[in-house]
Amino acid sequence: MKLLCLSATALLLLCLPVAAMAVPLSKGLALCTRSATLLACGDAQGNYYSVRSEGSTTYLRGYEVQGRRLWTQTNSRYGQLTFYTGLASDGETWVGYSRKVGWTTFNRVSSSSGQRFNLHCNRLSGCQ
Repeated sequence: MKLLCLSATALLLLCLPVAAMAVPLSKGLALCTRSATLLACGDAQGNYYSVRSEGSTTYLRGYEVQGRRLWTQTNSRYGQLTFYTGLASDGETWVGYSRKVGWTTFNRVSSSSGQRFNLHCNRLSGCQ
């Protein structure tokens, strides 16, 4: 079964089943396919990524057209806490964590390029 996915980030996906080739790719939408252990998505601009889970560990890999770089990220979940590390082909690295408290998820990320951010997401009020 083919899936049409809307992606805010590699971590957040909204997937809708569609017939194969029924909907042309448009800007912002990705066309995805999945097997028992792998979800693979690509968009009209040439970006692509895959997600594979093994127990409490999730592996993500992808290609970003704008930066012309490959990237990989590993997420490890321990209860309500998820740690992640990533590496891009241009040498950038990043680390972060997500912590769930009730309906809110607190995210913190730091990268080797000096970027840092905090993102708080709530099921009712969205992300800020």
